[in-house]
Amino acid sequence: MDGAQVTATAPVFILLGPPGAGKGTQARMLQDAHGFVQLSTGDLLRAAVAAGTDAGEAAKAVMEAGGLVSDEIVIAILKDRLGDEDCGHGVILDGFPRTTGQAEALDELLADAGQHINAAISLEVDDAAMVARISGRFTCGNCGEGYHDVHKPTAVLGTCDKCGGTHMKRRADDNAETVAQRLTEYHKQTAPLIDYYEGKGVLQSLDAMGEIDAIATTLSGMVREAAG
Repeated sequence: MDGAQVTATAPVFILLGPPGAGKGTQARMLQDAHGFVQLSTGDLLRAAVAAGTDAGEAAKAVMEAGGLVSDEIVIAILKDRLGDEDCGHGVILDGFPRTTGQAEALDELLADAGQHINAAISLEVDDAAMVARISGRFTCGNCGEGYHDVHKPTAVLGTCDKCGGTHMKRRADDNAETVAQRLTEYHKQTAPLIDYYEGKGVLQSLDAMGEIDAIATTLSGMVREAAG
């Protein structure tokens, strides 16, 4: 199906937020609750490459050469995906756009299909709390069960509650210094995007420091209202 044939009434939502804010988790919950399709840049690129589309082949060539996929290629891949039938119910963009240039290109793409951004929802978090939340994470190297130094420690130090394994792992980039740097870069990159969508009158904010289910309930109501 051609990208221009996207259902004109299909709502489009953007989730904004730094690493660890829960964008992916909340997008999946919205997908399950409302039948929307979650679209993330990474998944889009992998699917396009696997499908062998023109845009996918262009992305593959760039990635194999060790380069960064251009905005033009990403937009072309997004256009192809938005033309699929399942996107006719609505989509949630997770992690895209990241810059005002991408936001402007996205607006043009949607306008060509008779669509618009219904809401850009910023998941607001406390940076200091996020550093503590992410840097405290670790997993069982045997079964993959997730833990946290403060919020979910193992009952017996160094032993997995689920499988009894004793090999615990931490991501190399889940340390306080790296997390703080990622948050700083996010704010620098995203501040203009926040202003952009506020200027468009579609920006909404949500405190994302609470319980996942409570956040999901509030977010679901915001999406339902914005979808009309």
